[in-house]
Amino acid sequence: MSSCDAIVLDHLDRMTDSTGLIQHAIYSLPRRESGYTTDDNARALRLCARLWNRYPEDRMLGRISCYLSFLEHAQCRVHGFHNFLSYQRDWLDVKGTGDCQGQAVVALAEVLGSNLPDGYRLMARELIAAVLPALADLRSLRAQAYVILAWGHLSAQGTKGIEAVEDVAQSAARRLIECYHRSMRPDWPWFESRMTYANAVLPHALFVAAREWPQRGYLDVATTSFEFLDRETTSENVFWPVGNSDWYPHGEEKALYDQQPVEASTMADAAITAFDLLGDENNLATFRRAHRWFHGENSLKRPLADATCGACCDGLEPIGLNWNQGAESTLSYLWTELLNSEIQSTLQTKNKTLVASV
Repeated sequence: MSSCDAIVLDHLDRMTDSTGLIQHAIYSLPRRESGYTTDDNARALRLCARLWNRYPEDRMLGRISCYLSFLEHAQCRVHGFHNFLSYQRDWLDVKGTGDCQGQAVVALAEVLGSNLPDGYRLMARELIAAVLPALADLRSLRAQAYVILAWGHLSAQGTKGIEAVEDVAQSAARRLIECYHRSMRPDWPWFESRMTYANAVLPHALFVAAREWPQRGYLDVATTSFEFLDRETTSENVFWPVGNSDWYPHGEEKALYDQQPVEASTMADAAITAFDLLGDENNLATFRRAHRWFHGENSLKRPLADATCGACCDGLEPIGLNWNQGAESTLSYLWTELLNSEIQSTLQTKNKTLVASV
């Protein structure tokens, strides 16, 4: 068993071969015909790089080597990264999606801002430099949000020589604000005319932008939009995300199913950033609701996560669980568990400090 405290990576290892992380699963078994994606391998790289700072062991370094090597191989000849690789190792797209570029740069920022060996950080820096032209051309709102998250992490770690990333991130923050003001209505303080997937990434990015550039009015939009998202995805103190069957268009009913783990994970991530920035206990409560969603406090009262092997079911459907345990779902769960571990440690330290000062 490969375990980092309560974070078990057995299923992640089962889904990973010498090429990278396989995209989908049939129950708990890798579905080889689904191949690999850059965004899933980027998520795995981000997780393992963060874990490396706490557990700098050979097995973790091996995982990082696999996922970082995948991203290096995924570079397009034009610019950016491919996303879809077949099991036969043929790229299936001419160039990757915007979200794929964003996920990749967030993971690379995690590597560059870590204490990994020099070669890993140098590779991450080179890949970020290579993808910058693609980042500047991104139109996907979520991709732009990921660029802001990447810059925020690098800035927080004191990484030097990344001014070009800041320039792209500033431009991305302005675009998010423009989209918000264009789409918002009195009853709909949101960035788009409908809520779709990974919704919390958008206010999350503006919380980061508010921390980095506090004089530019980002905090008001971040707070208003995140509070709206929190209200719309909470029912009787239970996290109930937008389902991906029909999403949530303005003026219509929210799709109740299929609920995806990525919604809980991105909500938890945004809530922690908001709590760190504002110290508002409501954001901590939001985090806890999103975390508990994985463990059975959801609309079906069914746990999706298997803590014994670190796997997670692919979602909640009207008739029950989707029992497949794919890469995105598993990484969403593992990342949320890592956030929970970090916030518990932070809160314990604060409590000890308060007790000592009395």
